[in-house]
Amino acid sequence: MKTFLTVFYSFILTGFIVDAVSYDYSYTNECLENPKKPQYDGGIVVNPELKQGSTGWTSFGNAKLQLRVSETGNEFVVARQRNRSFDSVSQEFFLDKDKLYTFSAWLQISNGDAAVVATFKTPTGYHDAGSTRAKSGCWSMLKGGLTVNKSGPAHLYFQSENPLVDIWVDSVSLQPFTPEEWKSHQYQSIEKVRRSKVKIQAVDGEGKPQGNRTLIIAQKFARFPFGCAINKNILTNQAYKNWFISRFKYTTFENEMKWYSNEARQNREDYNTSDALLQFTKSNGISVRGHNVFWDDPKYQPYWVHNLGPKRLAAAATTRIRSVMRRYSGQVIAWDVLNENLHFNFFERKLGWTAASKFYATARALDRTAGLFLNDFNTIESPGDQASSPDSYLSKIRQIRAGGYHGPLSIGLEGHFRYANIPYMRSAIDKVASSGLPIWITEVDVQAGPNQAAVLDQVLREAHAHPSVHGIVLWSAWSPQGCYRMCLTDNNFNNLPTGNVVDTIIRQFFNVEVTATTDVNGFYETSLIHGDYEVSFADQYQSEKDMNLTQMAQHFVVEASEDTLHVKVLA
Repeated sequence: MKTFLTVFYSFILTGFIVDAVSYDYSYTNECLENPKKPQYDGGIVVNPELKQGSTGWTSFGNAKLQLRVSETGNEFVVARQRNRSFDSVSQEFFLDKDKLYTFSAWLQISNGDAAVVATFKTPTGYHDAGSTRAKSGCWSMLKGGLTVNKSGPAHLYFQSENPLVDIWVDSVSLQPFTPEEWKSHQYQSIEKVRRSKVKIQAVDGEGKPQGNRTLIIAQKFARFPFGCAINKNILTNQAYKNWFISRFKYTTFENEMKWYSNEARQNREDYNTSDALLQFTKSNGISVRGHNVFWDDPKYQPYWVHNLGPKRLAAAATTRIRSVMRRYSGQVIAWDVLNENLHFNFFERKLGWTAASKFYATARALDRTAGLFLNDFNTIESPGDQASSPDSYLSKIRQIRAGGYHGPLSIGLEGHFRYANIPYMRSAIDKVASSGLPIWITEVDVQAGPNQAAVLDQVLREAHAHPSVHGIVLWSAWSPQGCYRMCLTDNNFNNLPTGNVVDTIIRQFFNVEVTATTDVNGFYETSLIHGDYEVSFADQYQSEKDMNLTQMAQHFVVEASEDTLHVKVLA
């Protein structure tokens, strides 16, 4: 992943020029002998590299602070003689509720390894900014972010559930951004990774430029996958079909491809509903993510699975993976091979720690074209869930590799949000992106509340703008009894506020239409979202013959490229 340097640049946003520090997408996953320099030169942190002694730093709780210098000359502070999880080193800041803060630090502990969390204590509560798995003998990078709901003082401190370890701290950074600056990062990223420059020239049949001609440039297919889950209700509801087909080209079946749906009774397979859904999607040009082969949560196993011993379970699991993947191989673009394996370990507990690796190896042999995903929740939603933190996700990937699977692997981040901590979301994606694996946001929804639509808008824009995200699926399959957590329409398929948010996103990025006029030399130059386009002329003509000729749409494709795409269209 390419790092955006910390430089100032100008960005035109809603008529204003915004001078903003570029966001630093980089994250170091390796444990290093010496910490790297603080991001943003420390931002608003006083004495971020401890080169001025203890200036700016105080003790939090009962910790004793000690300044040290390594053999290589690196200066850092140590929180010693800790006896409570929160005993630490601290610095006070004034945090603005209208700003977004990105945070980073380099940490080490005195022995072993342990999770260390960066927390900000404010008058209204405690805000975790992020965590890392710190080790003895080398420095680990913590990267995170936060917002606060009320402006005021805040005390940074670091906490670990192991009070017996000393916490070493260095290269600390806290960088504030205004909302306009944050949007400028999104704009810059979209321009870099989602758009390419296009130069269109209108010419006549003899190749002569046609100036002052009005073009209509219409996107017919977006290269970035953006979809929504569906369920069996769509098969018998024409209004649901019409609403969905007019918006989406990607989907996931909510429950119909899960093991408990396909084999509710042992050895009695039933794929009727998933077959019907797949026929519906095929007939409408909609790509499908296969969800899921196995779900590691014990609650969601077919009831009969719990009674199986290890040998019989292994045999049943082999039958399951071969059955569903042979049936749908080549018909889906991805498989959630293991669902929620970070939070639960049903199969590994029963079959051994290499069970996950074996499942992926089998899946790869059965389908060599579809993406093979690990899928879980709370990696980007919440900084407080250590089970699925970015560090835990990266550790799980290493475990799957250590178990013997070295083939293709993809990252599924579910995205079930209660509120939006957008700086943390961005930093968490940065961290898992350090794996170099493809990332999809696979099950986006937002808990009901007065700000549901606004939070959804923030989440979708952040996900789409991040350079490492390869696709987004909403988790809003419709049911007359209500959706899982977030509906986009009422039962008459009139948009709710969340549906209006989605339609706005679609118009801006996935169903673009541009009306433009060529210059005196017949040229029109712009940047377009990657996808398939048709261009036609909106001019009025005297001759019916001329009208038939010029209104024929001409096709072109915009792909990722640093070069300008040159398109000639016949007027």
